[in-house]
Amino acid sequence: MSDNNDTNREQVKAERHQQRQQKVKEAVDAKVASAQDERGVLMVITGNGKGKSTAGFGTVTRAVGHGKSAAVVQFIKGGWECGERNLLQKVGVPFVVMNTGFTWDTQDREQDMIACEQTWLPAEKMLADPSIDIVLLDELTYMVAYHYLDLDRVLSALKNRPSHQHVIITGRGCHRSIIELADTVSEVQSVKHAFEAGVKAQVGFDY
Repeated sequence: MSDNNDTNREQVKAERHQQRQQKVKEAVDAKVASAQDERGVLMVITGNGKGKSTAGFGTVTRAVGHGKSAAVVQFIKGGWECGERNLLQKVGVPFVVMNTGFTWDTQDREQDMIACEQTWLPAEKMLADPSIDIVLLDELTYMVAYHYLDLDRVLSALKNRPSHQHVIITGRGCHRSIIELADTVSEVQSVKHAFEAGVKAQVGFDY
């Protein structure tokens, strides 16, 4: 009798699970069916956690893997060796690199502003180029936060880009106006970081 009761309970559990999953499937299918608008997406990856640039580069790599054209603009950390750049340039992805490194290294606001302008000019051209399917603006948020770039100028370039072009913006403290304009916003939170425990940034893992 106990074996029969156990079997019945398992059958009831299985049936309830199937019913719950069926409802989930119906809800997902309905959302998929209603999402028919195909256009360029503006995505922001911000927050204090590690992995924002990594996520941006992952999306660029995915696009290239599907035969899409991509371009990358790197602010702030441009002076560092970059494994993603080493890989993507080999398959024809153009990069524009600010090459000044961190602002606390340069300690020269005027120099940083000049370098930012020299980097943003080709970025504007990329954002107006219909042949480019996806543009990664890595660490752009700092350029706006430090007032190296005019916010309205950035918003104008984003709003007036080709309708099919995807754009990814990474960096901490993204301006609320860019967040409001964005279609997708992800915030990466820091729970623990190896650097705080004295582990240095390492080639092939951190950059």
